[in-house]
Amino acid sequence: MKKILVTIFCIVVFPLSSFSATLKDALKQTFENNLELQAERKNLEIQREVINISKSDLFPTLTLTGKKNFEETNEITTQAGADTSVTDVDTASASIKLEQTLLDGSGRKTEYEKSKLGLDLTEAKLVKKEQEIFLRAIEAYTGLILAYEKLDINEENVNLLQRQFELDNARLSRGQITASDLAQSQSSLAGAQARYIEAQNNIVTSKLNYENIIGVISADEKLQKIYSTKLTMPSSLDEAKKISLQKSPELTIAEIEYGQSELDVKIARSDLSPTAKISLERTYTEDLSSTYDEREKDVLQATVSWPFQFGGKDRSTVSKNLQAKGMKKLLLENSQRNNTQSVTSAWSTLQSSRSFLQAVQTQVKAAEIATEGISFEYESGSGRSTFDVLQSRSSLINAKINLAEAERGYLLSQYRVLKSVGLLNSDYLNLN
Repeated sequence: MKKILVTIFCIVVFPLSSFSATLKDALKQTFENNLELQAERKNLEIQREVINISKSDLFPTLTLTGKKNFEETNEITTQAGADTSVTDVDTASASIKLEQTLLDGSGRKTEYEKSKLGLDLTEAKLVKKEQEIFLRAIEAYTGLILAYEKLDINEENVNLLQRQFELDNARLSRGQITASDLAQSQSSLAGAQARYIEAQNNIVTSKLNYENIIGVISADEKLQKIYSTKLTMPSSLDEAKKISLQKSPELTIAEIEYGQSELDVKIARSDLSPTAKISLERTYTEDLSSTYDEREKDVLQATVSWPFQFGGKDRSTVSKNLQAKGMKKLLLENSQRNNTQSVTSAWSTLQSSRSFLQAVQTQVKAAEIATEGISFEYESGSGRSTFDVLQSRSSLINAKINLAEAERGYLLSQYRVLKSVGLLNSDYLNLN
């Protein structure tokens, strides 16, 4: 109980000054707040209403009509020119009409099928947009981490070179090194300070990019670095290709657009077909005329029409849609080729980035050993020059920066593979 009270006291009196944000937190923030994704989800709602609109055309229509006429006759004469009595009427009528299209060359049904494909198309475009935004968010997240890493590396380098310059200044006063050695040390320090300032500027740029894509980040918020995604990755290139055939939104979009082009041809041909409608109308009229007071009638009507256009508009529309269908077929084939190329390229980049990371890790270890040995030999007066020390330290700094970039590159290559196969979406990332 005492430990619990102490823990609560520490939390209240000494609150945490910062908290860590994971990559999944950043992606969830992107999913909820990114304006492009919000707009794309609105488009999905619009397409659902389009389906309702096209579906309503398949059902009968019911029309209610009411009329009121105020009729005033000033004079009526017979053929012989004699006046007759005038009787004004105030006619009121109400009607209800039920109408159903029986035949229209399957145009309405095809429009409904096309609108359903339109919903599938919008969903695929949403997945495509999610993949693009999420990859940009991952790049922004890891880019900000890399910027902070480079800042820390350059800051450490400035501090080391500052001490190196002070040490060389003292050694010069004792006559152990020459003025040119001190100048080299001072030049390296100035260069390190310039790179440190550049790293500070990169922090500002990376943070702005982060907030533009993901959202606001507080000054005390820390980002957790990861080296490998925890998501299940394809185990081989063949498996990646198989997944992409089912999940790739680019491929799905091309397939749906080709399907819509086929329906466009059917819709255009339906305009060349006859149409048939049937309707039932009941009308009630009060004060029908000066002779009759009320009338109630029912009218059952069947209408068949077959329009002909001598300008050839409908046939040209069919021809145009056939050409569009051929174009969509070519685009589908091109999308299939691009899909294979994209997956293969992403997989190859993943393999090379893994090998590159391992090589850079070895490079950093070797550079650390070399720098430590050369610095010890320099300080013990074993014949190492200032140039040797500075060169070894420069190699170590470059190796550390290369390592940070390689770690980021390896992580990004994993997510690019997921994007190429169509898995970098909110469902697979478990963001819903």
